[in-house]
Amino acid sequence: MLMGNLPKKEGKVGQDEGANLIYQMGVTVKGVRPPIWRRLQVTGCTKLGALHGILQAVMGWSDRHLHEFNIHGIPYGDASQSPAENVIDENAVNLSQLISDEKQRFLYVYDLADNWEHEILVERVLPIDEGTHYPVCLNGRRSCPPEDCGGPRRYAKLLETIRNPSHPQYEETWDRVGENFDPERFDIKSVNARLEEFQR
Repeated sequence: MLMGNLPKKEGKVGQDEGANLIYQMGVTVKGVRPPIWRRLQVTGCTKLGALHGILQAVMGWSDRHLHEFNIHGIPYGDASQSPAENVIDENAVNLSQLISDEKQRFLYVYDLADNWEHEILVERVLPIDEGTHYPVCLNGRRSCPPEDCGGPRRYAKLLETIRNPSHPQYEETWDRVGENFDPERFDIKSVNARLEEFQR
């Protein structure tokens, strides 16, 4: 159910109403332990194309690969680049047109080769706070995996390697990921600084 004194409507939240609502979402990278996750708030009128950019900034990816949303079994993405023939243009739909209630889940996939699946849970739907700039990241844990590291299984092996100085590929792996890589790091100030370009 929608929170507070919001109007009750049958079906999906309308586009106009979405402009006055905030979607608080938990984003978790699937198949990775310990979990990599973020909690953020965006306006309901955010188009999926913009949400893609927001997720890239929040997670720490560099937008070098194809991506796709899957909501209610329907694919959304960049129709000009997606290999799928039935993908719907992500810039033609708002979040509020597709998500009508709390506790709904959908999928965001980044890098269709490495297949980084992000499960997104709509935790709360709230009235907009005029004193807050959106989008905003509220919390999170752990660093985004390095680009092109092969997906969750290979990332697990990468972590084992860099934590074992006696591993024969220890130095080679560190050279590849960079000496500044810290899998446990999460800097919320840097994340929100990246989100400023999406704020209105």
